[in-house]
Amino acid sequence: MSFSIQTNVASLIAQNNIRINNSFQSNTIEQLSSGYRINSSADDAAGLAVANKYRGNNAELTQGVINANNGVSALQIVDGGLNNISTILDRLRTLATESASATFTGDRGTLNTEYQGLLSEVNRQAANVNLNTGGLYNTNLVTYVGGGSTQANAQVSVDLSGSNNAVDSTALGIQTTSVAGGGTGISSNAVRLDNAATSFLAGSNTQAFTFHVNTGTGDQSVTATVSGGAGGLTGTQVIASLNQSLSAYGISASISSGGTLQFGGATAFSVSAAAASGGNGITTGAGTAVNSSNYNIDSVFTAVTAGTETFSVSNGSGSTTVNLTSANAATTAAALTQINTSLAGTGIYAVTAANNTDISLQSTNAFSVDETALGTGGAFTVLGAQAVTAASTSASSTGSALAALSSLQTAVSNLGLLQGKVGAGVNKLNYAVNLAQSQITNYSAAESGIRDADVAAEAANLTKAQVLQQASLAALAQANSAPQAVLSLLKG
Repeated sequence: MSFSIQTNVASLIAQNNIRINNSFQSNTIEQLSSGYRINSSADDAAGLAVANKYRGNNAELTQGVINANNGVSALQIVDGGLNNISTILDRLRTLATESASATFTGDRGTLNTEYQGLLSEVNRQAANVNLNTGGLYNTNLVTYVGGGSTQANAQVSVDLSGSNNAVDSTALGIQTTSVAGGGTGISSNAVRLDNAATSFLAGSNTQAFTFHVNTGTGDQSVTATVSGGAGGLTGTQVIASLNQSLSAYGISASISSGGTLQFGGATAFSVSAAAASGGNGITTGAGTAVNSSNYNIDSVFTAVTAGTETFSVSNGSGSTTVNLTSANAATTAAALTQINTSLAGTGIYAVTAANNTDISLQSTNAFSVDETALGTGGAFTVLGAQAVTAASTSASSTGSALAALSSLQTAVSNLGLLQGKVGAGVNKLNYAVNLAQSQITNYSAAESGIRDADVAAEAANLTKAQVLQQASLAALAQANSAPQAVLSLLKG
């Protein structure tokens, strides 16, 4: 290489190395101060793309863990509400069991007041935990947790949709249940005695109810007259007045679940209600009823004028034959006496029907009637088996409570299934959180391996850079002084 003043190649080389060493030192300081190996895409473009993917996954999973924990909290609130509703169902079953006993001597109306109040409380609490029919949580609850290869795999579903997964009284099938004593209502009656704003039979008006009763001593006629007095009566007072007249005959008056007048009891009876003399009547005009809590059959009776009518009445105790002739069945009263005499001891009784001319056969147990011979007139007009109406469970004193118990048993079972779904949902979300936390850890480790700086190596590099920087500066100084040696060639 020639010896030149114009171009100091050694200096240029030293300057270039100083630039390189300075860049190396700056990059090393940047990595040590930031803690990252990659501080710009120029540091490692491919590595940065992979690290950013891992960082994005972590961001998604971190929020997903929050989502899942929020879901767990919501389901735990629901579970607490379901436990409380389960306790209410226990109380409802207790009340229904108490009312379902035929030996219960208390007021079933009082039991039913508490019962209906608890049904309303079930609805309120179901709404509070958003599991009433159509409520916020009565749907397929989907929680996005993340971490999946597809969106479907990134979601956790807890399906609480449909009426089977709601816990209000309607969804549980207990909305219309009651533990009130059942009874038989007067035909075509729509007057609600439970309307506290109504005063009945005010102005000393009256309304009469005529009963035909058989308690085992034959057909009796009993009239219960309710007088409103000057100020009228409340519905409760109407019931008290009727029961004062009827209790001796085993008949009880009460207010039905629909608010109207009903009569109940095991006694064989029919009743006809006269229209009220004025004021607000207890019933919608006149009407009739037969004790539908008994098995019963009404026959259109006409006086026997010739021949002998023969029919057999059968139950679990055996079969009894009844013969009606012109001598013993010329009138309804005479026919009733003959029938009751024949059926004595069978538990089947005859009373005058509500129209005061026909005959009603009744029994607390099932029975059948078979016409074997026709006379001229009598109770039945065709040969063979006669249609007996089965007892209505809702008309008996315990029927409503027994039906309520059946519905409550199903409700408890359905509630248990829902509690299982909620509990399984909590577990699913907890497992999802565990997986997400594991993925966060592993993604963070993978990102760290790409993005983070190796502090030990970079500390060594910093020392190396500092030494090189100092050596480069010293070399530059020497290179810059080298041209001065040319002057020695010019001295004379």
